Amino acid sequence: MNKALQEKLYGKYPDLFRQKDMSMQETCMCWGMECRSGWYDLIDELCSKLVEADPNAQAVQVKEKFGGLSFYIIGNEEAQDIVGKYEEKSHEVCEVCGKKGVMCARGSWLKTLCGEHALANDYKKCPECLECPE
Repeated sequence: MNKALQEKLYGKYPDLFRQKDMSMQETCMCWGMECRSGWYDLIDELCSKLVEADPNAQAVQVKEKFGGLSFYIIGNEEAQDIVGKYEEKSHEVCEVCGKKGVMCARGSWLKTLCGEHALANDYKKCPECLECPE
């Protein structure tokens, strides 16, 4: 995620992202949010719901993995359930631009992309996408 958007989330949810300044021996948040900026709105909404469900929740790692959002937290069961729902939602949001997306592949690499970004990055046809190449 670009630094400006990442810092915006850190500022909006300081308690959730309190591990961001810890060392790599203590947390993976020291690496920042390792995903594309298209998921900003999705992550912002997720964070809002998380702090409401568990004010003591802590983000431990935020990244893209196998084409979807992986958002690791220390939190209660309700917070964990919320994270699971938003990780699933990420499979429908282009990680580049935030438009509707679907899972696409290039070799063994998986990404959730809209048709435009799938074409631009040479990803192959997705099951539900009519714009991607065959």
